[in-house]
Amino acid sequence: MARKLLALALIALGVALAQGFRGLSLGTPYPEMGVQPGESVSLTLTLKNHGLPPGVVRLSLAEVPQGWQASLIGGGRLVRAVYLAPDGEATLTLRLQPPKDVKPGAYRFLVRAEGLGQTASLPITLVVGQGLPQRLALEAELPILKGPPTSSFRYRVTLRNESDRDLLVSLEYEAPQGFQVTFTPAFSGQQVTSLPIKAGESKDLDVEVSLPKDTKADTYALTIRAVAGEAKAELGLTLEVTGRPEVRFTTKEGRLSGQVTAGRENPVKLLVKNEGSAPAKNLAFSAFEPSGWEVKFEPDKIDLLEPGKEAEVTARIKPSPKAVTGDYMVTFSLRGDDGLSESLDYRATVVRSTLWGLVGVGLMALALLVLGFAVNRYGRR
Repeated sequence: MARKLLALALIALGVALAQGFRGLSLGTPYPEMGVQPGESVSLTLTLKNHGLPPGVVRLSLAEVPQGWQASLIGGGRLVRAVYLAPDGEATLTLRLQPPKDVKPGAYRFLVRAEGLGQTASLPITLVVGQGLPQRLALEAELPILKGPPTSSFRYRVTLRNESDRDLLVSLEYEAPQGFQVTFTPAFSGQQVTSLPIKAGESKDLDVEVSLPKDTKADTYALTIRAVAGEAKAELGLTLEVTGRPEVRFTTKEGRLSGQVTAGRENPVKLLVKNEGSAPAKNLAFSAFEPSGWEVKFEPDKIDLLEPGKEAEVTARIKPSPKAVTGDYMVTFSLRGDDGLSESLDYRATVVRSTLWGLVGVGLMALALLVLGFAVNRYGRR
């Protein structure tokens, strides 16, 4: 209990001392760090006025190793002084550029702030040769997706820069032939093949895979790759493609119109082809025809049609005997399992029977003969 009370007292004393501090403070979150040879470094510095009157504080780089370039930047420009209001603060950037032939070792810098009757110093040390190696990482939220070949396979992938320098990362992929892969930064509509990523940062990507319509049902693997110099990361993704029937329904000759004789059965050859990646099951045929007409199918049902296969069906159209000459529309339809549905509009042009035409011609000829006989016999009277 006594130890706990002592700890609380020390914390309270530290807070009190901090609250009573007057002067200038100059700091940065990481005053000593490791870097790679040739790597430039930018550090964020904070200069603060603690309870002093307002005024100008001058800045200087009191120590800079030979061959190094050091500059203080504020508001995008080189600065040598800042104005501080009471309890105000200013944020600066210290940019350090090593010489080309820099050797591994520790390099010390000293930044000094003087003004308002106070001085604040900040020592900074860079250890060249102790930086993190260039390293990238890829991770998928859902590495396995399932669906028909016509669906959109979209993976959400996180790309991380686990090194201590900014990198320009190229995006690559390996996929089965015919597969198309695109990379899009999350919440953006712009496709990319490379993107910059800062040290220690991560970015989310949408990886979208498009498949040919005739892709067969199977499990497929693809690999995406992020590359930046010596840094590489790979991620394997899986697509479980489920089959889907795609039926094309047309006439055998490709014509969507033809002549039919009233009162007779007129055969029309139809063709059904499965252009999908799964069998089409339980295909049943029906028709929507004008009143008084009949349409029959031979066969009227196909139990199974494998991918890439086709079948011939005969639609027998029988117009009403009273149908007058002209164009009529007949709609052929098929339905199958899994919501499969197709239709075909066929224009049927009704003509009268040739026999009845001959009979009509004969009756007209007979009438003319009778008329001629009558005129010949009674006309002179």
